[in-house]
Amino acid sequence: MMENVGKLFGVGVGPGDPELITVKAVRVIKEADIIFTAASTKNTYSLAVEIASPYISSDASIEKLFFPMSKDVKEVESAWIKNASQIAQVLKQGKKAVFLTLGDPTTYSTFGYILKKMKCVMPDANIETIPGITSFHAASARLNRILVEGEESLLVTSGAFGGDRIRHAGSVENVAIVKAYKNIEDINKALKETGLDNRCVAVSKCGRENEQIIENIDALEKRTPDYWTLILASK
Repeated sequence: MMENVGKLFGVGVGPGDPELITVKAVRVIKEADIIFTAASTKNTYSLAVEIASPYISSDASIEKLFFPMSKDVKEVESAWIKNASQIAQVLKQGKKAVFLTLGDPTTYSTFGYILKKMKCVMPDANIETIPGITSFHAASARLNRILVEGEESLLVTSGAFGGDRIRHAGSVENVAIVKAYKNIEDINKALKETGLDNRCVAVSKCGRENEQIIENIDALEKRTPDYWTLILASK
C-alpha cells in the first residue's frame, strides 16, 4: 500500500429519505474531501447528492462522473475506466473520497462498475463499502408488509427488459421488481402467468415527495411509470 494514499468510500444513501442514511454513512460524508456521484450524459441532476446534501460539508467539492447510456460496449468501458482513473488521481493526493449511490452500493448500483475498474487502474486502492437501505426494503416497510418469512424465498430482479426473469423464477413465493418503469405490460403478464399476481403493489418515489402507492398494477399500463417505480408481488 502506498504511503499517504487516500481512501474511497462507496456510500449507499438509501431510497430517498435523508433520515434513512446510516449513522456511519453520515459521518463519512461529513468528513469527505470530495464527493463523487454518477450522472447521465443526458441528465446532470443527481438525486443521490440531493439526499445527502444535509450532511455534505461546505468545504467538500462535488464531482459528477458521467456514465453514457449507450449500448456501445467500447464507449461504456472507456467511460468506466476514465471515471475510475479520475478517482484514483484523487486518492493519490491523499484525499478522502466518497462515491454516493442510491439504495445500496452492492445492489444494482453504478458503484459496482467503479469497484471493478478501480481494481484495474489502482489495485492497491483503499476502498470501503458502506451499505444502504434498498428501495424494496423501504417499500415493504412503508406498506407494513412482510417481505419474506419462514422458509419462503425472495427473487430480487430488474424489470427493465420485461418479465422473463419472473417466468423463470420457479417456486419462488415472493418477488421484488426494481426498475419497473417500462415493459410494464410484459411484467404484468409474467406475474399473472406465474401466480405471483395475488398480492401485487407498485410503489413510486418511496419516501419522497409525490410518493405513490398503486395497488392495481394493471393501471400502470395506462400511464408511463416513473423511473423510480418498483413492484412487490407474492403468490
